[in-house]
Amino acid sequence: MKHQAHETEFEDEEPQIKPLTPEEAQAWRQRQPRMSMWRVLAAQVVVGALCAVVAALVAGREAGWSAAYGALAIVVPAVLFARGVARNSGRAGYASGAIARLFAWEFVKLVLCIAMLAAAPVLVPNLHWLALLAGMVVTMKTYWLVLVTGRASVRKTD
Repeated sequence: MKHQAHETEFEDEEPQIKPLTPEEAQAWRQRQPRMSMWRVLAAQVVVGALCAVVAALVAGREAGWSAAYGALAIVVPAVLFARGVARNSGRAGYASGAIARLFAWEFVKLVLCIAMLAAAPVLVPNLHWLALLAGMVVTMKTYWLVLVTGRASVRKTD
């Protein structure tokens, strides 16, 4: 009996999530910055190149190439993902399969990244795994920097 009373207690509570009205949704869209995925990818390329240069200066040429390959192992699959998701994204007939396409391209991106990492010892002479990992992580986390700088520019204009 006590268990049922506990369940009805939760049923009487007001839902925590309320849907937005069309006006509220429009106002939210106007407050949010429009972020181009190509801007994020360009930033990843620049940061990956800088990481490779720093690795080369600190640990030598082989470390620089390893860091560059690590950055490429993130950027190349991300470009393929962005291209695949962006293609036909504006057409109404394709909306029904949008989530399935998103997951499919994410799977392709993941497989390509793993394949590139598996090929690294063959493709990069005198591979430095630590530099490769540093190039990957720094490049992968670049989107946070782009998001923060994008928000800052939007806030200044409000």
